[in-house]
Amino acid sequence: AITTANRVLFHRVANTLNYLEIKTVVVSCGTCYDQLQGYKFEDIFPGSRIVDIHEFLLEKGITLAGSKGYLYHDPCHSPMKLQDPMKTVKARVGPNVVKSERCCGESGTLGVTRPDISTQVRFRKEEELRKGEAALRAQGRSGDLKILTSCPSCLQGLSRYRDDLASGLLEADYIVVEMARRMLGAGWLEEYVARANQGGIE
Repeated sequence: AITTANRVLFHRVANTLNYLEIKTVVVSCGTCYDQLQGYKFEDIFPGSRIVDIHEFLLEKGITLAGSKGYLYHDPCHSPMKLQDPMKTVKARVGPNVVKSERCCGESGTLGVTRPDISTQVRFRKEEELRKGEAALRAQGRSGDLKILTSCPSCLQGLSRYRDDLASGLLEADYIVVEMARRMLGAGWLEEYVARANQGGIE
């Protein structure tokens, strides 16, 4: 029912903006990507495609220079479909990225609906986070560490680890948010919303 209602809304968007040639539908969540593939966008926006925001920005040549290194958590439902996600991540934020294996334990609503299972998954993930931290430290990375991801649910799950790790130095963030902060400054979000509200939205 939700899919049908959403498809109707997208058709309305296509009709209202029929003077625009919409060729790309950008998403920032793997689960949404998978679901939207059933929407038949090719019938709504002829010749269009669905692409993850990280891969879309990489196509545009937008990358983060001077990165000192990050941990990266690859979601179980990765939105990056065009090539190996690690290849995309390293191209975006630099080569000094260490992949953190294992599920974060959030798994959509698993952390809320089955905390008993989620907690067990989290214990194993903590071990991987410590291994990743050690690998980055061995590369000469000092100070606070960040673990980046490309999934909003995983970001929520990874944020729960900060106080559990002995170092207490691990902060979770979204890849594009980290890039925006580093490239555009701390006030990037407020500035964007202000511009969008002043005629920046079609």
